[in-house]
Amino acid sequence: MSDIDADVIVVGAGIAGLRCAAALHRRGLTARVLEADTAPGGRIRTDVVDGFRCDRGFQLLNPSYPAVRRHVDVDALDLRTAGRGVRVVDGSGRSRTLADPTRHPGLLAATVRSAVGLGLVRPRAVVGAARWALPALGPVRRLESAPDAALAADWDRLGVRGPLRESILSPFLSGVLADGVGDTSDRYVRLVLRSFLLATPGVPDRGMQAFPEQLARAEGVDVTYSARVERVTDGAVPEVGVADGATLRARAVVIATDASDAADLTAAATSPMRGLSTWWFDADGLEPDAFLRISGAGGVVVNTAQLSAIAPGYAPPGRTLVEATTLLGDAGPAEEAAVRAELTRLWATSTASWRVIVHHDVTRALPVQAAGTPLRRPLRTGERVLVAGDHRDTPSIQGALVSGGRAAAEVARLLS
Repeated sequence: MSDIDADVIVVGAGIAGLRCAAALHRRGLTARVLEADTAPGGRIRTDVVDGFRCDRGFQLLNPSYPAVRRHVDVDALDLRTAGRGVRVVDGSGRSRTLADPTRHPGLLAATVRSAVGLGLVRPRAVVGAARWALPALGPVRRLESAPDAALAADWDRLGVRGPLRESILSPFLSGVLADGVGDTSDRYVRLVLRSFLLATPGVPDRGMQAFPEQLARAEGVDVTYSARVERVTDGAVPEVGVADGATLRARAVVIATDASDAADLTAAATSPMRGLSTWWFDADGLEPDAFLRISGAGGVVVNTAQLSAIAPGYAPPGRTLVEATTLLGDAGPAEEAAVRAELTRLWATSTASWRVIVHHDVTRALPVQAAGTPLRRPLRTGERVLVAGDHRDTPSIQGALVSGGRAAAEVARLLS
C-alpha cells in the first residue's frame, strides 16, 4: 500500500498510546501517534505555576508494577517516595501515625500506640482484615481468577468493620479508586493492595509528566501534537479524520484514548469514568512531613500531602506545596471554604493565608472497575480498528502499559 501515511495510526499519546507505538516499532511497523493536546501524557500532566509543579490530579507511580519494571527507566525519573504509611486525623484534629516499621523503625512505638488508640488490635478486626488482605500476597493468577464482588459487600462478608474500615481503609481507598461508596471490584482492589505491599509509590522529582515524556522519547515514537481526531472509519484501509480537515490512511488504527473518547469514536462498549478534584496550595506554617494524611472522621478531603516534602523539585526552595484531593461527583466540586476547613483540621494549623496555586477538576480521572468486570477486555472493535487504554485492562498505569503492548501484538498478528 503506497498511499498510506503509516502502517498504524495511534490516536492518543497517553500511556497506552505511547507504549503501543514503541512496541509496534520493535515489531518492524511504522506508527504515527496523533495527540489532541500539546504534550504527551493524556490524563498525566503537570502544570508549572510560579515555580510549583502541580500534577493534574494527585497521581503516584508504583515501581512494583511489572510493566513499569519492564518498560520504564525509574532511576532516570529520580523517583521520590512518600512515607510508607499514613497519618490518620480524627474529628478533634488528633493525628495518629501508622508506619511500616521496616522502613521507619523509629516510628514503631508510635505506630503501636496508634493501632491501640484506633482500635485496630481488636481480635475480630484483625481476623477480618487478615481474611481480606492475605490473598493479595498470593499468586496473581489466583487473584485474577477469584470470585468477585463489590468491595463494600466483600468487607461485610469477611467482617471488615469498625475503625479499620471507617477510619483507614475507606478514606484511603476512596482517593485511590475515586469511589466513595465501595462499588469497585474487590478482586481489582486486592491487586491494588498487592502493589502497595510490594513497593512504596512515589513521584518523579520533576513532576508526573516526566514519566510520559520519557515514553515519548522512545525509539520509533512519532507524535503529532494539536491533532484532534474527529472520526475513525473502519475498513480494509481505515481512515482517520483530523480536525484540521486532513484525512490519514493506515493499515490499522489503535484508539488509545480514555474510555469516553473511545466510545465516541467507535461503537465499543466502555466503562463510565469517575472524577476527582485536586487543590494545590502555597502553604506556610508547616514542618516537613512526607506522609499522606487521611481523615478518620469523614469530610470532603479524601487525602492530603506535602508534595514538597516528598519531592523537593515540586516547589521553589523554602516553599511548601500541599495537595488536597476530593471526590468529584454529580454535585460538582467541593467548595473551597469546605476544603480549607478540612485542611485546618488535618494539618492542625490555620489555612487562611494559604494561596491557591491551581485547582483541577478531573472529570475523567479513572474508569469504573465494577464487580464482575473482566480484568482484560477485547481490543478489536472492527476489521482493522482496535481500542487500548486502562479501560481495557485495569484502571492503572500498569493497565495502560499492558493494554498498549497487547494492542501492538494484536496489530502485528492482524497485519502479518
